Amino acid sequence: MKKIIQINTVCYGSTGKVMKNIQKNAEEKGFKTLSIYGRGKGYNDLNCIKIGGFFSFWLHVILSTVFDSQGYHGSYFKTKKIVKILKKENPDVIYLHNIHGYYLNYPVLFNFLKNDYNGKIYWVFHDCWPFTGHCAYFTLKKCKRWKKECHNCPNKKVYPISLIFDNSKKNYLRKKEIFNSLTNVTIITPSDWLNHLVKKSFLKKYDVKTINNTIDESIFQSKKNDEILQKYNIDKSKKIVLGVANIWEERKGLNDFIKIATKLPNDYQVVLVGISKRQKKKVPNNIICISRTENQNDLAVLYSSAYVFVNPTYEDNYPTVNLEAIACKTKVICYDTGGCKEQIINGKGFIVPVGNINKLIKGIIE
Repeated sequence: MKKIIQINTVCYGSTGKVMKNIQKNAEEKGFKTLSIYGRGKGYNDLNCIKIGGFFSFWLHVILSTVFDSQGYHGSYFKTKKIVKILKKENPDVIYLHNIHGYYLNYPVLFNFLKNDYNGKIYWVFHDCWPFTGHCAYFTLKKCKRWKKECHNCPNKKVYPISLIFDNSKKNYLRKKEIFNSLTNVTIITPSDWLNHLVKKSFLKKYDVKTINNTIDESIFQSKKNDEILQKYNIDKSKKIVLGVANIWEERKGLNDFIKIATKLPNDYQVVLVGISKRQKKKVPNNIICISRTENQNDLAVLYSSAYVFVNPTYEDNYPTVNLEAIACKTKVICYDTGGCKEQIINGKGFIVPVGNINKLIKGIIE
């Protein structure tokens, strides 16, 4: 029986869902599968192993925050544990997902992949981190240093945050050397947008394929349930303007949603899923905040009940939340960033210029 092992930061959120879908599909085709992850909870219905720990995580956070060394100085012994599993299982295929996120030491992993592994490697890019000297996205800063050589990073204060040193040049050159050391890699990008960027980066020697993210359409489909709306104190008589994010960081457009809520007519109701307790204190009372839905079925009902799904993300790749809303027969309005316009086609919604609140509101009302 052939084996597939996947490695990712987490088993939740958009990247975790992509990993889960790959694992489920592989098992249905007769593969033996395993997912290795660094943080949070694993799958209940699929084979997975958590390798991260409290001490190694925070040590990695501290080293990365001080020395700008994401994926380099920390998690040495935890990555040795991953290598030990890979040697024991000897999989036919390894899927790499996010290898950043304070859980993995990439020199240790790539040393094994280069010298001791002969199988096939698919590396799924969920952002731009593999070919930059620091950041996961550079769209907001309009930075092009990654094309030649990163230095004096303008994104030093965003994930992965570095508060003291700027090692973007060293990181860039180190990644360029280590990540180009393999011969058995195919890079997979969920969007043509990211595909084109990779082909302009120092990783252009590799075969790059676009394979769009998929979602579980047995869950995400049009479904209505007034009891779910009541559970979250949502007035079904109003036009629901829904926003969903795993983490409402700055680039996801939370501030834009706050502006939208003050300008929409009274018959509209903004509902945001994924809001933290800290953020909830800063969000105006006219927005209904939901930290997490109890399950994905509840989320599908919210998508289906929404008048429109709005995704004011400033930087993104190929957002699965857009796909989930479309699968639930709800129109999507999104900023023109990343691969979003590859999703919202054939009358499925509107694409508007990044940061244009007025056109966002006009799209909602239309």
